[in-house]
Amino acid sequence: MKITIAGGGIGGLVTALRLHQAGFQVKVFESVKDVSPLGVGINLLPHAIRVLTNIGLQEKIQSIAVETKELIYANQQGQLFWSEPRGRYAGYKWPQFSIHRGKFQMLLWQEAIRVLGSENVCSNCHLSYFEELDGQVIARFTDKDSGAVVAEETSDLLIGADGINSFVRKTLYPEEGPVVFSGNILYRGTAMMPAYLTGSTMAMIGSMRQKMVIYPIGNGVDADGNQHINWVANVKEAAGASMTVRDWNRQVGKEKLVDLYKNWQFDWINVPDMIAQTHGGIFEFPMSDRDPLPRWSFGRVTLLGDAAHPMYPIGSNGASQAILDADALALALLNEVDPIKALEVYDAERVPATAKVVLQNRQKGPDFIMDLMEERFPNGFAEGEIPHEELAEIMAHYKQVAGFDIQTLNAKD
Repeated sequence: MKITIAGGGIGGLVTALRLHQAGFQVKVFESVKDVSPLGVGINLLPHAIRVLTNIGLQEKIQSIAVETKELIYANQQGQLFWSEPRGRYAGYKWPQFSIHRGKFQMLLWQEAIRVLGSENVCSNCHLSYFEELDGQVIARFTDKDSGAVVAEETSDLLIGADGINSFVRKTLYPEEGPVVFSGNILYRGTAMMPAYLTGSTMAMIGSMRQKMVIYPIGNGVDADGNQHINWVANVKEAAGASMTVRDWNRQVGKEKLVDLYKNWQFDWINVPDMIAQTHGGIFEFPMSDRDPLPRWSFGRVTLLGDAAHPMYPIGSNGASQAILDADALALALLNEVDPIKALEVYDAERVPATAKVVLQNRQKGPDFIMDLMEERFPNGFAEGEIPHEELAEIMAHYKQVAGFDIQTLNAKD
């Protein structure tokens, strides 16, 4: 079976590698002309690492990632109210990794070239047209700048892994309209600074009105003992804000954020100092998603990753859910002779599963505990006031919704 993948991001590349492992002929077409290590940090959860391990990538990922030991939550006064081990430190068979998104994508890109052959991994190929004809899918790709046709591919299936502004999704759902803006703006950056707590701790501070997410994405330290730290500030915009453009590459200055977080100086981390030491720019990102779809697959065409289920980056699940899509699609195609039936099986599993995550993230996901603590203890809490059982129930529920509760996951091969 011959399969065309539109999109050479994390979802598209993992899908290509997983389908190749399953014995299918795969070709990837990426819209960007020059693929380079852009972006900042992401987290890969144990259920995603299981899939990546099964295609032989765990050691390569570990060489450029930090294995996360623990997740903590703190209020805006810096008081810790939740802590839990993560990945193998929590008893999972597979680790959790914090990693630079660009470095991870470049690893996947190079691995895809090595495994599939350079002739099957194409850049500067923007999907501009497709149709199903006589039991096959014809896809046409253009140079995005000039509009010139650069490739035309005929295959048995077309997978749209072309992101939140997916051409495939727009073609399948022409009346859907723009992305849904959450009212929150994310500001992302990285800094070289002294390691905090364990040196591999993921920290969530504040509330959904003003939050800071911090985690290391580099194991090594420089001559001054500083570690590469990723940070994400989440700031709630004023009522009525209507920004909907989702762009990873819009840069802003430091001054506003340094002032906004000026009082977040704790004995275990200095947030304004971290922002001030940011290098390589601060990127503004309107936090947006789309409503869940009733189906992704139409005939021999389907969606995957952000094209299928863009979600708020809450609970570290965006990239991980795309990786789960890749595995589910490969298994469906292995178990069903008819590719159209296989896509129906894929839909039946992944459409409802990811819809639950999208909707749960709109309800703040595991970060609901931040607002709970802020509402009950706006000026900080005293020893003995933390509702541990209530917080534990919220955290356990999210793991079940997102598919990485430890009992279910560890029972898998």
